[in-house]
Amino acid sequence: MSRIRLSVTENVLSDPGRVTASMYEDYLEEAGRGWVAEIDGVIVAFCYAAREDGSIWALFVRPGNEGQGLAKHLLGLAVDWIFELGHACARLDTTANTRADRFYAMQGWERKPVSETKVEYILQKH
Repeated sequence: MSRIRLSVTENVLSDPGRVTASMYEDYLEEAGRGWVAEIDGVIVAFCYAAREDGSIWALFVRPGNEGQGLAKHLLGLAVDWIFELGHACARLDTTANTRADRFYAMQGWERKPVSETKVEYILQKH
């Protein structure tokens, strides 16, 4: 997952050391849950959701595997899990004016600008 996270060309980590291997491990079962998409046994996309606040902690697709519906599928699994936990909404933030920004808007999430460079998205449980 770290290789995928560090390979993206948008929403690039300014300090790759900020996201540690233990953070990925914590979000697998303790702090949240994670899902992956594999092609021919290789992980090409992943999504993590946080248990405590019902947020999407990460959703990334390896460059070259975009446009295959992987992000939409993984996001759906994460949102379903968040709602099963009893959260009234799912939340996330991303960089403004990026493909991710447009992706969440197209999925029906409510967009709220936070600053010139950050937006928050909220999806209410129906």
